[in-house]
Amino acid sequence: MNEDIPEEIKKLIDYIPSRSTWIIGGDGWAYDIGYGGLDHVLHSNENVNILVLDTEVYSNTGGQKSKSTRTGSIAEFASSGKLESKKDLFKIAMSIPNVYVASISMGANMQQTIKAFKEAKEHNGPSLIIAYCPCIEQGIVGGMTGQIEEQKFLSEIGYNLLMRYNPEEDKLTVDSKEPEFEIFDSLFSKEMRYKNLETKNEEEYQKLYDENMNYAKRRYEYYKKLENKE
Repeated sequence: MNEDIPEEIKKLIDYIPSRSTWIIGGDGWAYDIGYGGLDHVLHSNENVNILVLDTEVYSNTGGQKSKSTRTGSIAEFASSGKLESKKDLFKIAMSIPNVYVASISMGANMQQTIKAFKEAKEHNGPSLIIAYCPCIEQGIVGGMTGQIEEQKFLSEIGYNLLMRYNPEEDKLTVDSKEPEFEIFDSLFSKEMRYKNLETKNEEEYQKLYDENMNYAKRRYEYYKKLENKE
C-alpha cells in the first residue's frame, strides 16, 4: 500500500523497477519429468514467467527422445524414428485460465521474440514462452554455424509456428506467414536426426515423414481457425 511507503522512497518510486520471476528449463523438464510442477505453476495464477528452451530432445543427458521429439526423429530410445507425435504444450497452456503463452524462434523472427517477452512480463498471471532452440543433437548439416538460417527455414515450412495468446483478450495471434509445405521434405535432408531415418528405417521412412508433415499442416490449420474465430 502507498501509505506504508516512506516519503523519501515515494519520490524515487518511478525509478524502482518491479521484480519479475522467471523459471527456465528444457523440454525434457517441461514436457516430461517436470511437467507436473509446470502444470501446478500454470494453474497457480501467480505472476510468474516460464521459459522453455525446446530442443526436441534430452540434450544434456545424451540425446534421448522426449515428449517434445517429433515423429520420425532419430534419438536414443527411438533409433528407428519416433512413432508418436509431439506433445502440444501450447494448446495445453491455452486451456488454462489466465495463462499467457507464446511460441517463438529468435533466429526466425527477433521482433516477435522481443514482443513475446514484453507481453509475458506485462501479463498479470502465469506466462509460458516456448522457445525453439537448435541443438547439436539435431545434426544440422553444415554445423551449428547455420542454425539461424535453419530456424528461419523451419518457420517458413510450417515446422515451427510463431504464435502468441493473450488470455485477457482471449486473442490468438499467429505470427507465422503461410507455410511453404510444398518444400517440407527438404527438412529431411537438412538435419541428420531425420536424414538418418531413410537408412535406419527404410520401410517406415515415407510413412513417418508423411505423419510429420501432416501433423504440421493440421496444427497450422487448427491455430489459424482459432485466430480467425469471431
